[in-house]
Amino acid sequence: MTTTKSKNLHVPNHYDFVGSFLRPAALKIARHKFSKSEISAAELKIIEDKSIIGLIQKQKEIGLKSITDGEFRRSWWHLDFMWGLGGVKKVDLDAGYQFHGIETRAETACLTGKLNGANHPFVEHFKFVNQYAEETILARQTIPAPAQFLAELQRKENRTITQEIYPNNDDLITDIAAAYKTVLKDLYNAGCRNIQLDDCTWGMFCDKKYWEARQESQISLTELAVLYAKVNNLAISDRPDDLIITTHVCRGNYHSSWAAAGGYEPVANILFKENVDAFYLEYDSDRAGDFAPLRFITTQKVVLGLITSKTSKLENKDSLKERIFEATKYVPLNQLCLSPQCGFASTEEGNLLTEEQQWNKMKLVKEIAEEVWHE
Repeated sequence: MTTTKSKNLHVPNHYDFVGSFLRPAALKIARHKFSKSEISAAELKIIEDKSIIGLIQKQKEIGLKSITDGEFRRSWWHLDFMWGLGGVKKVDLDAGYQFHGIETRAETACLTGKLNGANHPFVEHFKFVNQYAEETILARQTIPAPAQFLAELQRKENRTITQEIYPNNDDLITDIAAAYKTVLKDLYNAGCRNIQLDDCTWGMFCDKKYWEARQESQISLTELAVLYAKVNNLAISDRPDDLIITTHVCRGNYHSSWAAAGGYEPVANILFKENVDAFYLEYDSDRAGDFAPLRFITTQKVVLGLITSKTSKLENKDSLKERIFEATKYVPLNQLCLSPQCGFASTEEGNLLTEEQQWNKMKLVKEIAEEVWHE
């Protein structure tokens, strides 16, 4: 599966976004009714479809060059994808992920048998969005990174069953990569040319205390980082030349809260060697550290997540432009782009701002990019 890259695939764009958007009220109500068996799956899909069409129209109206479904068919940015893999089931837990001042819903993805990626529902989700792609507007598919899935399977609540099904860790890595390759191939055959791997593992690595508490084990940071880079790279190896793979790294995004803090320095020399085309990086607060770790970047593009999706307050345009030029000390300007630091609704709860405020943020991204890169 090798083809030549199209001249129309400008990904990432100088003004960009991470993927998820606030769910409209009608969709939230419908999902609640579906959870109570008050409407059917078919009735829910009608409302999902209508909401996504409206979102795509809005994305085009403000001039975005990529479109997504806003993750409107999902509850979580990551678990829904994992539940769609063969050999995986949804499990309720006693406690959720621990964020700063808040605990998430308590759900996880647990193995039931050997993994496979056949007939993943996200392929049909992508096909729906791709109907609205244009020559210069690309449909993007966001999925959790293989490393994120590995971390979920190895969290303390899942570790025992994972080891029972995969006593040999190398076999687990191989099967995760193989399952992802199947999904990526199916997405590609459906017309997908831009896949974003969302990966919080690196953001958590930057906060060693958080990671140890989550996994309930003493860890070798370097050993785990190498392992996670290995599974990510293995899953995307031998991809078609015109399939653009990017990755997004943050430190948690749940109902405007965060989970971890710390700069990229501890993992930069491993993370920035991943075989992806671009990195979407959280840089909206002091928790993300400075730009110095970007010295490990070579040819990849870097999307600076300087505008926060967590609060409604609009950032100062001049201050953001100064930060972009500050980053050019380590990465040339033509390799840099701008976006919010994360999605506006990594889970269906969404962050604490209105849809109008969300779109004002996106308009600011575009205004700044037009002034910096003269687009």
